[in-house]
Amino acid sequence: MKKFLMTLSTLTLAFLLVACGNSQANKGDSWETYKKEKTITLGFDNTFVPMGFKDKDGKNTGFDVELAKAVFAEYGIKVKFQPINWDLKETELKNGKIDMIWNGYSVTKERQAKVAFSNPYMKNEQVLVSKKSEDIKSFADMKDKVLGAQSGSSGYDAFTKNPKVLKDIVKDKDATQYETFTQAFIDLKNDRIDGLLIDKVYANYYLKQEGELANYNITKSEYSGEDFAVGVRKEDKTLIKNINKSFKKLYKDGKFQEISNKWFGEDVATDQVK
Repeated sequence: MKKFLMTLSTLTLAFLLVACGNSQANKGDSWETYKKEKTITLGFDNTFVPMGFKDKDGKNTGFDVELAKAVFAEYGIKVKFQPINWDLKETELKNGKIDMIWNGYSVTKERQAKVAFSNPYMKNEQVLVSKKSEDIKSFADMKDKVLGAQSGSSGYDAFTKNPKVLKDIVKDKDATQYETFTQAFIDLKNDRIDGLLIDKVYANYYLKQEGELANYNITKSEYSGEDFAVGVRKEDKTLIKNINKSFKKLYKDGKFQEISNKWFGEDVATDQVK
């Protein structure tokens, strides 16, 4: 029995050492691993049009999807696209299930404490979408009305951090939260919410695709503008450096503008990319 317990203790210790070793292996600068394996995993909300989403044929597409492929083609690395719950994105990154968050990911102070960001590559803002029949033309018009927002989104973050702008006036002083904006739009269409706080790029693209743009108001944001950037683990310093380097090269070669014009009809690049 004593021998058995000693053996069990030895095995337990060995397991713990291996576990600790694996934990350490997952930390630090992983660029050489990405190069060796020729793959890297990108986490995204596959309903977030037009940045990264699954089309009717089940193919991953969108501005961020094409841009990510172009960035890593420069290094001979294939991008694996992993759909994630947007509310758990930083947890998925920390746990090593993904290597990047890249899908209309806005830079905020709270997120900067958790991840390292690339240079911003695109501007965005939060807008309020409502049916024209509701006659909502400003945030103030949402008084005592039901608001919707995506869980874990920068819009909901702005909503909670700036209560005087919108939070203090809407019904129940909170927003109905959704896992995806697609779900939120369904409720907006069916009058279960009166307004939806959403990224401008998503609102414009979605309503145009649905042929519904004329039936909705898109109210200009009363929050500060946002920067879209790529989020990685803070230890991945070489990854950040090479993403930024590739942004510059793609812009110089005209590839960035080509992808941008395809999805937005204009050059959306920030000064940090040019």
